Amino acid sequence: MKSLLILGLVLLSVTVQGKVYERCELARTLKRLGMDGFKGISLPNWVCLAQWESSYNTRATNYNPGSKSTDYGIFQINSRYWCNDGKTPKAVNACGISCNVLLQDDITQAVKCAKRVVSDPQGIRAWVAWKNHCQNRDLTQYTKGCGV
Repeated sequence: MKSLLILGLVLLSVTVQGKVYERCELARTLKRLGMDGFKGISLPNWVCLAQWESSYNTRATNYNPGSKSTDYGIFQINSRYWCNDGKTPKAVNACGISCNVLLQDDITQAVKCAKRVVSDPQGIRAWVAWKNHCQNRDLTQYTKGCGV
């Protein structure tokens, strides 16, 4: 009985954690989904962004008390502007999606929404982590050895 309880807790923690991509796995996935060069943004920029926003974790969330919004998923897409979580005041939902889809292991919808974000005038500068950790840096390490 104790073994079943432990197994259940382990399986539950795996479910809650979501998928955490390996660096090269994410690079290959993003390339396959058309992110390399989208709006002039290179693949290393996207991988760097995902590293600093979520540590490549699809289930990452971060609540922002000031705006009463939450950032969701591998790109930490914000509920104030881009998705609907049903609890953020004055949410815009420019991607036209539920924030929950940004937490799926399949990042297709997260990529689609990220493409929408960078299509706005701010572009990739909409992400503070990109400005703080990726902008004007040598990012070759993010795709080195990945065969992309």
